[in-house]
Amino acid sequence: MELLDTSIANVSLPHIAGGLGRSFDEVTWILTTYLVANAVVLPMSAWLSRVFGRKNYYMACVALFTITSFLCGIAPTLAIMLMARVLQGIGGGGLAPVEQAILVDTFPPNKRASAFALYTIAIVTAPAIGPVLGGWITDNYNWRWIFLINIPIGLGSLWLTNRFVHDPPSFAEERKKVRSEDGKLRVDGIGIALIGIGSAAMEILLDRGQIDDWFGSTFITWMFIIGVTCLTVAVFWEIHHPDPVIDFHLLKIRNFAIANVFYFVFGFGLFASTTMIPQLLQSLYGYRAIDAGLVLGPGAFVITMLAPVSAQLVQRGFVRPRILLFGAIMIVGISFLHYSHFNLDTNYSHYAWARGLQGLGYAFFFVPLSVIAYSQLKPDQNNKASSLTNFFRNWGGSFGIAFVTTMSERRENFHQATLGANVNPSSPVLQSRIQQTAAYLHIHDGFSQVDALKASYLHYYNLFQDQARILAFMDCFHLLGVITLIAAPLILFTKGFKMGGKAPEGH
Repeated sequence: MELLDTSIANVSLPHIAGGLGRSFDEVTWILTTYLVANAVVLPMSAWLSRVFGRKNYYMACVALFTITSFLCGIAPTLAIMLMARVLQGIGGGGLAPVEQAILVDTFPPNKRASAFALYTIAIVTAPAIGPVLGGWITDNYNWRWIFLINIPIGLGSLWLTNRFVHDPPSFAEERKKVRSEDGKLRVDGIGIALIGIGSAAMEILLDRGQIDDWFGSTFITWMFIIGVTCLTVAVFWEIHHPDPVIDFHLLKIRNFAIANVFYFVFGFGLFASTTMIPQLLQSLYGYRAIDAGLVLGPGAFVITMLAPVSAQLVQRGFVRPRILLFGAIMIVGISFLHYSHFNLDTNYSHYAWARGLQGLGYAFFFVPLSVIAYSQLKPDQNNKASSLTNFFRNWGGSFGIAFVTTMSERRENFHQATLGANVNPSSPVLQSRIQQTAAYLHIHDGFSQVDALKASYLHYYNLFQDQARILAFMDCFHLLGVITLIAAPLILFTKGFKMGGKAPEGH
């Protein structure tokens, strides 16, 4: 539900702009405000769950997310919508890290792979179906329902969590560490401020950078300076603080540190491709939002079918997690390179098969990665670790979206210049084609000779633009593939471990 809301509103922005009587540029802040609030809360969720109790904090987040979804759905003005989205992002930011910590503490090490398999289906499928579901709801009902559909799910989640989820006894000991001997709450105020301001600035930078021309904008330049400065100082501050909000010391553990690199790579590739494919299909092939979403469907189907297989391979010891993860990363990288050879004549089935290949890689990606991440951690470190893993995955997604958004536009400009330099307007072949098309429009479609010639020139200019755009998208896929494949050998440096362990106390 939370990941769905990071992408479900994308295709509905024009309808929201019309419904609220604001410009498209203004309503894009509906996306930015959610992502900023999400990025601020996410790294602090481990500390907050220790302060309030993990179950209590999780239920509070679900309740806040559900209530603010209702407020978004009935918002009469953009100002109220943005305030509701900020609160929704605050609620959503605490969900994923706490969920992952609950999974790790509920299942013993030799059973975690199955839990992570189910979790994989949710986190990979949700961003993929978001734009499709948003488009379908907007086309058939009203854009307000993209928020209102969260309400019954949120209420169901609250009831189920209250009945079946409990903090393990060991977590009570961890909660005591948040308070001093006299019972007062230890608050790392400076760390919270640095992380909050730095995360907010960096998220605004990534989300608005391309819209505002990156460092050509004074606003974006200041966001970069503030973000980098605050996060850099935050790292040094947290390392030396006795009870940090984010425990960067965990990155000294080799398997956990390497796993976080791949959480970043996972988010980078998944969100970049999930953003780019519908945009590519709708702008160049004329697909509707629903049709473009159906291209993403085979990938989600493959993941749903094979993620449990991945879990069994790991749990039964048939394949070592790092070997399975290495193979998965290679498949994902190869799938991106496969995409990069497509052209304007590529049909639906080729895109669907390519997405299926990508899904094959991701089906065997997240389960062994999660098992490796927690393989060397003590039980009292799981809560803090879940915040860091989601922190890296979230930033990977933000960087991936910013990367393809910027790179596709820059490479399109490059290819326009390159193709333009190699197309001679006075070329006999080109002029012959233009005249033939103009004659056809004049004879068969009733155009006047002047209008037919203009339409013919426009037709070939659009072909020129489409070629430049498809080449730009293919360059993005190629770079995604190269980045993924370069990272792959790093997984071989993880330490081996045994898939064992006793069941935890409580659940």
